[in-house]
Amino acid sequence: PVARRLLIESEDIVTKSELIDVVARKMEHLTRADVEGAVNTIFKSMAQSLLDEDRIEIRGFGSFVVRRRKARDGRNPKTGEAVAIPERLTPFFTVGKELRERVNGDD
Repeated sequence: PVARRLLIESEDIVTKSELIDVVARKMEHLTRADVEGAVNTIFKSMAQSLLDEDRIEIRGFGSFVVRRRKARDGRNPKTGEAVAIPERLTPFFTVGKELRERVNGDD
């Protein structure tokens, strides 16, 4: 909760809908529908960038990348039987220095 309050001036933000509400309140000249469209556009753009395996960097916040996990052999925990686990792509987030310091109260 403390980290959430630090991010947007004492507002607890948990869901996308709540994020839209906070931005709409702070940007009084925009309608909620305009803000919702902007937020959805940003998220869709970010998702598409990750699908294209592009890196997303938001200064002061962090970066998103897609990491390729190699195929490997695993084990079924019940039977102990070997199971082939195929290669897969995994989204990965690295927190930025400024955000890490704010969350830790170092600022």
